Amino acid sequence: MPNTCKKIFEVLLSHFGPQHWWPAETPFEVMVGAILTQNTNWSNVERAISNLRQARMLTPRAIDRASRAELASLIRPAGYYNIKAGRLKNLVRWLCAEFAGRPERMRNMDTAVLRERLLSVKGVGPETADSILLYATGKTVFVVDSYTYRVFTRHGLIPAESAYEDVQAYFESNLPDDAALFGEYHALIVKTAKEFCRKDPRCEGCPLLQFGAPALNGLLFS
Repeated sequence: MPNTCKKIFEVLLSHFGPQHWWPAETPFEVMVGAILTQNTNWSNVERAISNLRQARMLTPRAIDRASRAELASLIRPAGYYNIKAGRLKNLVRWLCAEFAGRPERMRNMDTAVLRERLLSVKGVGPETADSILLYATGKTVFVVDSYTYRVFTRHGLIPAESAYEDVQAYFESNLPDDAALFGEYHALIVKTAKEFCRKDPRCEGCPLLQFGAPALNGLLFS
């Protein structure tokens, strides 16, 4: 099937509709959320962000000035709060040093260079960096997460042993260079994984069955 990758996007969009993702009021809130969502679900992140907002702590300056203990207490709902407090402060120090605390200035930097610099921040891995690039700066970078591996390896669309960069290249080479599409696709994959392609899959009614029944034996990415 020609350009299966693009066809899957169209099928998922038709089935689920737009997901309106990433839910955030500012680019900086996207950056905070990208750290907080590590190893937890989004409902917990929303609670942590709500705490920060109520405490008037959703600015680079406020987080930089806060003690690590105070910050950890506010983001406690997101889990691993002591670790994430440190990571947030690392990210904010970097943002203040490189861009005077203004995320919008990141948009003017070359994507590859900006990604490399983000990855130099302790606690920022590829998925977190790419989430910031795509959703906070509008860079055309595809975000790969565990849901992406699960859905696409089960359907035999990517090899189970694929590296992060290989999976990312699969999407970026088969889709138009469109940040809005990349963001919507990522959100639709997450929706598919939560609704159908769970750890214990619920295949009945899945819109991706038309692309072939998933191989569920010996899954490496469950």
